[in-house]
Amino acid sequence: MSKRKTTSKRTTKETDIALTLQLDGSGQIDIDCGVPFLEHMLTLFARHGFFDLTIKATGDLPVDAHHLVEDVGLVLGEAVSEALGDKVGIKRYGSIILPMDEALVAVAIDCSGRPYLGFDLPLAAARLGTFETELVEEFLRAFSNRAQCTLHAKLLAGRNTHHIIEALFKGLGRALDEATSYDVRVQGVPSTKGLL
Repeated sequence: MSKRKTTSKRTTKETDIALTLQLDGSGQIDIDCGVPFLEHMLTLFARHGFFDLTIKATGDLPVDAHHLVEDVGLVLGEAVSEALGDKVGIKRYGSIILPMDEALVAVAIDCSGRPYLGFDLPLAAARLGTFETELVEEFLRAFSNRAQCTLHAKLLAGRNTHHIIEALFKGLGRALDEATSYDVRVQGVPSTKGLL
């Protein structure tokens, strides 16, 4: 089957984002968005999902990182949706319980066409460096809305906020890789409705 690759862009008065995603990649990454913590997390996401991901983004960071983080989530979700196309032959579901030292995070995704975010990750630290940790939920909500997927993330154990978020992004990469992978047993799409 052909490699699923797409380029998405978003330009507003607050942000300017260009993103290229190849689902069937090898984890090649080139990310520059001016938010080092987000760059680190997206690198983990792509490496563990075996996605090739290029992001060039600028935004109104003197205000704060909110608009940029949210919009990167929107554009990444849109790219996933476009790359999946009609979703013929994919597994649809992916999940993992991922450890990161003392942290244990469950991530489950359904490429269903129905956007929903279940977010149950209490984060003790309000900031990691200059990054506001509440933006993690904003990123995931934007991503799930545009990817048109149901996404659940739940903290099972852990205290260290960095470890928890790192486990989340690694888990998101691995769960999405599983959900978007092909299964030769699937005829059409994995739904009794015949449509995702």
